[in-house]
Amino acid sequence: MGGLYPDIEPYDSGMLDVGDGNLVYWETCGNPEGKPALVLHGGPGSGCTPGWRRYFDPEAYRVVLFDQRGCGRSTPSAGAPNTDLSVNTTGHLLADIERLRERLGIGRWLLFGGSWGSTLGLAYAQRHPERVSEIVLFSVVTTTRREVEWVTRDMGRVFPAEWARFRDGVPEAARDGDLAAAYADLLRDPDPAIREQAARDWCRWEDTHVATSGDHHPDPIFEDPEFRMVFARLVTHYWRHTAWLEEEELLRGAGGLAGIPGVLVTGRLDISGPPDIAWRLSRAWPGSTLVLIDEAGHGTGHSGMTEALLEAMDRFARRSA
Repeated sequence: MGGLYPDIEPYDSGMLDVGDGNLVYWETCGNPEGKPALVLHGGPGSGCTPGWRRYFDPEAYRVVLFDQRGCGRSTPSAGAPNTDLSVNTTGHLLADIERLRERLGIGRWLLFGGSWGSTLGLAYAQRHPERVSEIVLFSVVTTTRREVEWVTRDMGRVFPAEWARFRDGVPEAARDGDLAAAYADLLRDPDPAIREQAARDWCRWEDTHVATSGDHHPDPIFEDPEFRMVFARLVTHYWRHTAWLEEEELLRGAGGLAGIPGVLVTGRLDISGPPDIAWRLSRAWPGSTLVLIDEAGHGTGHSGMTEALLEAMDRFARRSA
């Protein structure tokens, strides 16, 4: 995509033992003496890919990327039916981030994240504001019960046929209840065929509700059965528990981020994470800036999103910690 920095490779990487039998993959790129920045990927369960590195000036930033518990190169994989997800919660991820910061000897860092990564970034910043220099988030969500219901049920008004197929993927007795929980239960079923079909159905719906333009093409990542299983298990696990956050906890805590400069970039056509989420946060967070991209939907693959994110990252690169 035009405007992004060239591809770069990590100069260091490793597996961090975070306890509970989990090893978390991490890597550092760019300038070892540069401004520290942490990438928080989406999903939960998407993992960090090389494309994330290209939002950072490699001469200015020391970029830290990691695969959250259970996904990407971290082990054990959440896709394995015997993997214990009780030790994969928002609280565990926040503790992992702190362990990684300490392991790398970083005092404060910029947070850069999108979608689920925006929820995780806000939760981390509100718990550890002294460790955060700036925040840049896009496709902003806070994983409230209202948001989960919006995506799993109310959006059926936008995609009625596709949603009916999604709803019908769970047993009839569960169709009027919590669909994320119903799918999470299917994804733990002893029968691998049931698990595989549930992952396929969940990911088909995920790929549908981000589609806001007629030229949308299915994301090829969902063709990978291993990725589908990891992604579906982690998203449903986190959504059924609304990320172990109280309703609107992150909105209520946004005032505590006063003094931390922030940029919230979101698409006006983002129906997966409606713009009112970022708008309400910006009003509650002194020192934050909301950037609405008129023609953009969810994610970075829209005109204007990349440019807005690069502008914020380049501006913060020049700001002293």
